[in-house]
Amino acid sequence: MPVLRSTSKTSRRSRFAAAGTLLAALSLLLTLPGAASAAGSPDAAAGKPARGTATMGMGVVAHDGQGGLPRDTRAVQTEGVDVSGHQGNVAWSTLWNSGVKWAYTKATEGTYYKNEYFAQQYNGSYNVGMIRGAYHFATPNTTSGAVQANYFVANGGGWSRDGRTLPGVLDIEWNPYGDQCFGLSQAGMVSWIRDFVNTYKARTGRDAVIYTATSWWKTCTGNNASFGATNPLWVARYASTVGELPAGWGFYTIWQYTSSGPTVGDHDRFNGALDRVQALANG
Repeated sequence: MPVLRSTSKTSRRSRFAAAGTLLAALSLLLTLPGAASAAGSPDAAAGKPARGTATMGMGVVAHDGQGGLPRDTRAVQTEGVDVSGHQGNVAWSTLWNSGVKWAYTKATEGTYYKNEYFAQQYNGSYNVGMIRGAYHFATPNTTSGAVQANYFVANGGGWSRDGRTLPGVLDIEWNPYGDQCFGLSQAGMVSWIRDFVNTYKARTGRDAVIYTATSWWKTCTGNNASFGATNPLWVARYASTVGELPAGWGFYTIWQYTSSGPTVGDHDRFNGALDRVQALANG
C-alpha cells in the first residue's frame, strides 16, 4: 500500500509538471505580436482570418486561380511590390538591388487597424530610393466610405508633391471575413466606393488608385464603368496576361501579377517606364 501511495504522488507530480510546461508555452505564444488578439477573436474562432490581417490580393488565387508569369513584351514596365504587416521588416535594399523601383505599403484597414510595421516599410522604401505610396484595405460593411477615407488619410495615406509619393490606393476586393461583397448590393457598393474616392480627393487633391480584380468588380459592382475616367486602375490577375479589365478602364496603370515573387510575395508591374511612375507621383 505505501508503494501505491508513492506511485500516486509521483504520477500527480508528473501531471502537474506537464501542465506547468504547457501553460508556460501558451503564455509565451500569447506574448507574440498580435497573437493574443488573433487567438481570442470571433473571426479566429470561426476559422476566419483575424481582423486587420487582410492583405492586398489575398483572395485572388482562391477566386481567380493562378497561372504563369507575365510574358516578355516590348512595352516598358517598371517593377514594384506591395507589402503589409504580414511581411514585417522588409529588406528594402535587397529589393532595390533586384530592380524594384516603387512600393505600396498597407496603412490601414476599416477604422480599426493600423499597420504596426508601417514606418519601417513606408519610410524604408523611400530611404533606398523608391517611389512609395500607401493603401487602405476597405471593409464597406463596417463604416462609410467617407469615414474610412478620413481614417486612411489621418494614418499614413496622405499625399505630398515631393515627386516620391504616390496617391493613395483603395483596395476593394473579396471580403476575407464573410460575404464577398460585404453584404452590399451592387448599387450600394458603387455608392460606397464613390464616397471613399470623393472624400480622398477632397482631402488630398488626388484621385485615389483603385485596386481590384475584374471578376470581383463584375460581381459586386455590376461591372460599373463610372470610375475609369478619374481613378487609375490597379488590377489583380495572377497569369501570363492581364486578361479582361473592369468596365470603364481601357488600360491598367498597375498589374499585380503574382503573390509568390522574390523577397516579398506580392510583385507588380507599372504600365510604363520609371518616368511614368514619377508622373503619377507628381500628379
